[in-house]
Amino acid sequence: MTPLKLQRVPSVMVEALRLMVVVFGAGVGYEVANRLGASSDAEVLGPFSGLWLGAIIGAMLGYVLGGAVARLTLRTIDRSERALDGMSAEQAVAGGFGAVVGVVAGAMVTWPLFLLGPALIVAPIFVFVVCTLGWFGFRVGRSRRDAVLESVGTRAGLAPRTPSSVSLPRLVDTSVAIDGRVLDVVRSGFLHGRFLVPQPVIDELQSMADSGDEHKRAKGRRGLDVLESLRHEQGVDLQTIPDEAMSVPDVDAKLVRMSIDRNCALLTFDTNLAKAAAIAGVRVLNLHGLALALRPLVVVGDEVDLHLLKAGKEQGQAVGYLDDGTMVVTEHARDRVGQDVRVTVTSVLTTANGRLVFAKPATAGAAR
Repeated sequence: MTPLKLQRVPSVMVEALRLMVVVFGAGVGYEVANRLGASSDAEVLGPFSGLWLGAIIGAMLGYVLGGAVARLTLRTIDRSERALDGMSAEQAVAGGFGAVVGVVAGAMVTWPLFLLGPALIVAPIFVFVVCTLGWFGFRVGRSRRDAVLESVGTRAGLAPRTPSSVSLPRLVDTSVAIDGRVLDVVRSGFLHGRFLVPQPVIDELQSMADSGDEHKRAKGRRGLDVLESLRHEQGVDLQTIPDEAMSVPDVDAKLVRMSIDRNCALLTFDTNLAKAAAIAGVRVLNLHGLALALRPLVVVGDEVDLHLLKAGKEQGQAVGYLDDGTMVVTEHARDRVGQDVRVTVTSVLTTANGRLVFAKPATAGAAR
């Protein structure tokens, strides 16, 4: 095991900081001697008066402690620098602004102390308070990055930060409620936050639920039940909003208009609506696209070329694997282990360990 090597602290900085501690110690010693009634005329130790003796003793203590304090300070700075390596530029800017505010506030609070006592005593308190509030301001500014950049970024000449689609409120389309799979997506942890249901969507679902057509009535009732279930999901804030596009007759067009006006993402299962909204500049969360992205690599009826690696558990079975690692169990192919075979998928099962595909040789003697 390689021994851990500590980074050498620069000696110049150590001595510079030690000098500051020595000056501080001399000042404290001088003031203590002065408060004890020492005179600058009476010689106490050789040519040194009581005041000078206090300053010398304070400087000596400062020299002894200064090295440790300087090294500890520089190592703390070094650890802070390593901690900042993973920080984004936005966090650094927001944290820097918060630090400036903290330093200014600390200076304003502690500056009157210089009117109440000697500068050599008050200065360390001043620096301590300023540094503490500066660090506190940095932490607050970094944690409230978005709010800080939004309030000062434009004035400072910074480009506004573009939020991601998943961080925006979602305007819910009728197709999302009718489909119902949004509940599974929410419960899996991929969707949370604010869901906005426009009144036109509720009216459309209500109209379907009251329809004389049994199929439409079932879809409308299902959509209303899904919205009610979504309201009670943990991490979801579902709100109903009024129709803010009264002049637009079509429901889909209303959703596009409201998404633009409210700067929110449109959550839909309707691919055509998703395309139209994207052309209009709307952020779109297309759950149908998500379903396509997560669909199985193969479906029943597909023919794939498969290399059979080993025999299966049951008689006549052989096992191969798809490119994504999915196991394919091929019936009546044990005699072809070690060969490349074209197989036809007969079923796809989803298990706790992933997908399991069953297949059969596409044609007799399909080895290649």
